[in-house]
Amino acid sequence: MPRPDRRWLRVLRGRRGRPLGFLLLALFLLLGLLPDVVGLSPVRLAGFDAYQRWAPRVRRSAPALVVAIDEESLRVHGQWPWPRTWLARLVARLAEARPAAIGIDVVMPEPDRLSPGRLPALVPGMGDDLTRRLSGLPSNDAVLAQALDGQPVVLGVAGVERDVARSGTVLRRAPIRVIGGDPRRFVPSFEGALRSVDEIDRVARGRGLLNMQPERGVVRRMPLVAGVGDALLPAFGVEMLRVATGTAILTVRAGTSGVEAVGIGDLLVPTEADGSVWVHFGRHDPSRFVSAADVLAGTADLRAFERKLVLIGVTALGLSDYQATPVADRMSGVEIHAQLLEGIFDTDLLTRPRAVVWTEAGVLLVGGLLLVLLVPRLPARTSVGLLVLVVGAVGVAGFLAYRTRGILFDAALPSVALGVLFTAMLAVTLAEAESQRRTLREQAARLAGELEAARRIQMSSLPHPTTAFPGDTRLDLYAFLEPAREVGGDLYDFFALDQDRIFFLIGDVSGKGLPSSLFMAVSKALCKSTALRQSGRVEAVMREADTEIARENTEGFFVTALAAILDTRTGLLEYCNAGHEPPYLLPGGGRPLLQLTDGGGPPLCAVDCFPYVASSRRLEPGDTICLVTDGVTEAASPTELFGRKRLEALLGQFGRSASAAEVGEAVRREVGRFTDGVEASDDLAILVLRWKGPPSATGH
Repeated sequence: MPRPDRRWLRVLRGRRGRPLGFLLLALFLLLGLLPDVVGLSPVRLAGFDAYQRWAPRVRRSAPALVVAIDEESLRVHGQWPWPRTWLARLVARLAEARPAAIGIDVVMPEPDRLSPGRLPALVPGMGDDLTRRLSGLPSNDAVLAQALDGQPVVLGVAGVERDVARSGTVLRRAPIRVIGGDPRRFVPSFEGALRSVDEIDRVARGRGLLNMQPERGVVRRMPLVAGVGDALLPAFGVEMLRVATGTAILTVRAGTSGVEAVGIGDLLVPTEADGSVWVHFGRHDPSRFVSAADVLAGTADLRAFERKLVLIGVTALGLSDYQATPVADRMSGVEIHAQLLEGIFDTDLLTRPRAVVWTEAGVLLVGGLLLVLLVPRLPARTSVGLLVLVVGAVGVAGFLAYRTRGILFDAALPSVALGVLFTAMLAVTLAEAESQRRTLREQAARLAGELEAARRIQMSSLPHPTTAFPGDTRLDLYAFLEPAREVGGDLYDFFALDQDRIFFLIGDVSGKGLPSSLFMAVSKALCKSTALRQSGRVEAVMREADTEIARENTEGFFVTALAAILDTRTGLLEYCNAGHEPPYLLPGGGRPLLQLTDGGGPPLCAVDCFPYVASSRRLEPGDTICLVTDGVTEAASPTELFGRKRLEALLGQFGRSASAAEVGEAVRREVGRFTDGVEASDDLAILVLRWKGPPSATGH
């Protein structure tokens, strides 16, 4: 009994591997719906990143500008952090341009240690008078708060896992109206928040969350709202838009499956279930940045900031929170916030609707079915072409969805799944084909052995000239037969009817190969048995043989045959031709080459009960009769047939002195030379009989 594992293997590999293909396809469909569970999300995310690398977003309206505290600013104004009075000067200069909002991507949780009242502790040895005078000056935090007061400024807030808020302080935030379910079940949550000192925080118009949402080290999505403690806090960019538009209340719409959208006045931004959006990144654009050093020096054109969303942030190497994005390995956090603002402003964010997951499954299903059904039927190269076509179509569809509609269609996972499915199907198909080829080779070897045995049997059934008439010097015989395949339908025979008469026969069964060889054996046996019974005239032999062969001829074969009886005492040749090549009488005594065309009728089994009539001719001592099948006259070279003219020209060269073997071998060699390199298309038989004369002439 077969082992169960082998039985299952045979079931999966059966029917050209289609059961295995369907099983793999079902598994891939399940994995495609649950990529995060099995760790396949990096493949999907890599595909999304590829879209943005190939075709990044083109900056259009440019609503956001970044005032960068860059390397040049540090060179001019010294190391970071600067005294907050310089930030106050920076904000004051920007406020003169009347921007729509100013976002400070800097968290200032501790009082400025460079405030005048704190300098005595930093610089020992100051006199009491100088210390009192410094203590009477306003703090740097107060100066910055005064600069922020009344301006559309949004401060950054960092969410933290552990609450580090000072006791008695309350997180100030914009009022948020929730429509539907509680969004806090779905959005990112932080236990506490790191925010600026209260003196600065209380004068700001808004506060926004600076946290990003890296996935495997790459920022692709940004939360528009998050939970901090028991409250909801908008993202930094969302709060800047609220302040810029003068909107009093933000709106968060949530359903049973998650957050659906965040509203800023009349602007409704669709989100993922966790309240995040896919940022459509563009490449780094230097025109998006203005150095803080230029603003402080008064060399920057302030008109560029009018009605703009201005972000102040640190971009200097070693100080900025650089992150990896789909379009760059390193991008400053403040630039990422600017790109988010541009995407919201231009309604150019990327989306991944819930329906697209089922569309991906449908595409995988259709492509997988094509591979499962067609790969086993197609040649390997065509199958590879089919895979390239299907995967290419999936990739093009995904890229077009991204390029034209901003939809993130996952082409990577279906393509990988289709590749694995194709590999499995092709491997099973090739393994099955190899198994079939091995079986065919075994069958071919067995058949070749059987045909070789059949050839030996067929050839051994033919008489040999040297042993047929031992001690009889009246005859000189030559016989040759070469089947076009292993076995064939040509035949010859010769035997003694009595002490003086010899019966000989040459024939050709219609068709080729094994069926013809079987019919040849039957025909030869029936002709011989008939000749031995009908020891009189040859025409009677042909009539009875025609009747006997036709009786068992269910396949409709026919036989061309020439039968003859030679009286070796008198040289009388009686012959009857049943549709065969007429025999040749070679030249002798001034006589030219003759073709004996009289006597006979149609091939055996062609016409029922045909009354065959024989002819006769008396041979002279030394006369030679040459009989051939159409394998000689129809032997083919690459351009033409051998033909009767070549045969007659060759036979005309021989006289009475040529032996039967010399004539027969000359014909065989000439045909071989003529067809050199061309596969034989028909069986070939040659029978040559030379009568040397009566017993008195031969000394018998």
